[in-house]
Amino acid sequence: EFRKYTELRKVDGERLSVGISTGDYDSSDPWLRRHDIIIVTNEKLDSLLRHRAPWVEEVSLVVADEVHLINDVERGPTLEVVLARLQQVNPDLQILALSATIRNSEEVAEWLNAIPVTTDWRPVTLREGVLLGDEIQFKDGGATRIKLKTKSPSINLALHAVESGGQALIFASTRRSAVGLAKKAAPEVGKAVSRATERALERVAESIMASGERTRISDLLAELVKKGVAFHHAGLHHAHRRIIEDAFREGKIKVLTATPTLAFGVNLPARMVIINSYRRYEPGYGYYPITVLEYKQMVGRAGRPKYDRIGESVLIAKTDDERDYLFQSYVLAEPERIWSKLGVEKVLRSHVLATIASGFAKSEQGLYEFFGRTFYAYQYDIRAMKGLIARVLRFLYKEDMITFEGDKMHATRFGKRTSQLYIDPVSAIIIRDALLNRAPKISDLSFLHMVAHTPDMYPKVRVSSKEFDRIALFAEEHSEEFMFEEPDEWADRLSYEEFLGEVKTAWVLKSWIEEAPEDSIIEKFEVEPGDLYRLVEASKWLLYASSELAVLLGHKDLAPKILKLKDRVWKGVKPELLPLVRLEGIGRMRARVLYDAGFKSIDDLKRAPIEKLTSLPLIGPRIAKRIKEQVGGFVRAEEWEALSKGRGTEQQALTKYTNG
Repeated sequence: EFRKYTELRKVDGERLSVGISTGDYDSSDPWLRRHDIIIVTNEKLDSLLRHRAPWVEEVSLVVADEVHLINDVERGPTLEVVLARLQQVNPDLQILALSATIRNSEEVAEWLNAIPVTTDWRPVTLREGVLLGDEIQFKDGGATRIKLKTKSPSINLALHAVESGGQALIFASTRRSAVGLAKKAAPEVGKAVSRATERALERVAESIMASGERTRISDLLAELVKKGVAFHHAGLHHAHRRIIEDAFREGKIKVLTATPTLAFGVNLPARMVIINSYRRYEPGYGYYPITVLEYKQMVGRAGRPKYDRIGESVLIAKTDDERDYLFQSYVLAEPERIWSKLGVEKVLRSHVLATIASGFAKSEQGLYEFFGRTFYAYQYDIRAMKGLIARVLRFLYKEDMITFEGDKMHATRFGKRTSQLYIDPVSAIIIRDALLNRAPKISDLSFLHMVAHTPDMYPKVRVSSKEFDRIALFAEEHSEEFMFEEPDEWADRLSYEEFLGEVKTAWVLKSWIEEAPEDSIIEKFEVEPGDLYRLVEASKWLLYASSELAVLLGHKDLAPKILKLKDRVWKGVKPELLPLVRLEGIGRMRARVLYDAGFKSIDDLKRAPIEKLTSLPLIGPRIAKRIKEQVGGFVRAEEWEALSKGRGTEQQALTKYTNG
C-alpha cells in the first residue's frame, strides 16, 4: 500500500516526499517535518503529540482512514483523543474522515465540524447473497447455481469463483478453522491451477521457506501455496503474511482463508468473499452473532478494481428460515451506529495523564474543556465524564504521577516520563514497585515476568488444561525469582490462572533468549510465530521503558541489566551473540553459526578470510560481503568476482553448527 503514495506527484510534476513512522513511541521524530505526506498509525500520532512534536502545528490536512474504529474498544479511544487533540493544537486544521461502514456519519461529521459526504458509488458492483444447498440467492433478485464438489459449502463456493477465472476470500471464525479450510481446499483448487501459475507458486513457496526460521507452520503454508491456497491470521510470521498478501494481490494464490482481522486491516479484494460462519466464539462467553458493521467490512473486500466487473459476497444457510434470517439481519440491514468507548476509567487514565504531562491542560477545568471536545462528550455530555475524570485524578495523585498547586496541576517526573514512554500508568506503577521491592533472587526471568504482569503486555497468553501442572511446577521452582507474590490457587483461582499465564509468557520469552528454535517454542507452548513476534515487540518496549524508569527512580544497578535483556529479547539470543546480531543481515541463526565457527567478535570477522565466511551455512557470498563491508574488512575484486560466480569454497552443512 505504501508504494502507491510514492507515485504521487504535485501539480507541477514534482514527486511528493512521503515519510512513514509507526514504531518508537519515545521520540518526536523531527525528521518527519521535511516530508509532504506523513503516514502514521493512530498510536504513533498520539505519542508524537505527547512529545509535543512542533511540526504537527504545520499540518494542514489530516486524513483519518477507517474512522469507524472509534467504535473499537481497544483502539477507538486513541483515535478519538488524537482527533480531538489535533483540533486543539491546530484549530485551522482540515480533517477528512473516511469510512465505508458508518450509519451515523452525520453525527461524526457534526462532532468534527465537518460536512458529511456520502456516496453509493463503488469501483466494482457488489452482489450480496446467501447460499442454501446449491443455489445462491442475491439481494438483487438474481440466483446462481454452483457445483457441489465437496462436503464444504465454503470450498464449493471458492471453486466456483476460481473456475470462473476469479479468486476467493473465505472468512473463518478462528485460526484453526482458517487452516482447516485451507487444507481441505488445496487438493481441489490445485486441479484448477495452470502450469504457469504452478511455477509462480513454487517461487512463492520458496520465498516462504527462505523467510524466518523453518517451522511446521511455514512448511504447511508452503505446501498449500503450491496448490494455490493459503491461510492468513495473526499467528503467522509477519514476513509470511506479507508474502501471502503480495501473492494474492498478484493473482497467484487463488483461495485465501482468513480470520476476520483481515477485514479491518489489509486491503485484499477478491471476486468472491465467503463468510464461512456468522458466529464468533469468545472464551468464557460462547458463540455470538457478528455485528452488521463487521459483516459490511468483510463484504467490502468483494471485487478487484481493474480485474472484476462484479464482486460477490456470500453467507451460508442450512435452512430456509436461516436464509431469511441472514437476509434480514445482514444483507438488507444497515450497520450499527458507532459509539465512543472513551468513558472507561482504565482507558481514561493514560489520556488524562498525557493531557496534563504534555501541558495541554493545566487545571481540572482545562481537562474538562479538552475532554469536552471528544466524541464521548458529544454523544453523552461532558457531565457524564466528570466523575470518571475526578477518580482518575485521585488515582494519579495517590501514585505520585501528578501534583496540585492551588487549582493548577502538574505532572511529576515519574508521571511525565510514563506518558512519554507511552505505557499505561498502571504498567509504570507495577514496574516502579517491582524495582523497589525486588525479588529475593533477581534473574532474567524476574524482569520478563515483571513486564508480563503489566496490562500493556499483549497478546495475553492462556494456559491450557494439559499444561496447567507443568506451568505451575515451573512457577514453584522459580518462586524466588518473581517480583510479585503468587496468588493462592484455592482462595483466588482466577488470579492464580492469570498469574500462570504471565509465568508462561515469561517462560516463552526466556526460551526465546536462550535460542530455542521457533518450532520447539510452537510445540512446547502452543504459541504461533505471529504471537511470538508480538510478545517480543511488546516486551522489548516494556523492558526499554523499565530501564528508563530504573534510571529515573535511582535504580542504576538494574538499568544496564534490563537494557541488555531488552536487546536479547529483540534478537532472541544469548548474551555472547549481541555484538554479532548488531550487524545488518545477521539474525540469531547466522550469528550462532558465526560464533560456533570461531568468529566471536567484530575483530574476528574483520580478520576472517572471505573464503571461510562464504563456506559457512546461511552465509554464502552475498552475506559474507555485507559483513566485510560493515566491519571494515577488505575483499579483493577478483576474489569477490570468483565467489559471486559460485567458484571457490563449498558451503558446509547447517547441522554442523546447530542442534538441529
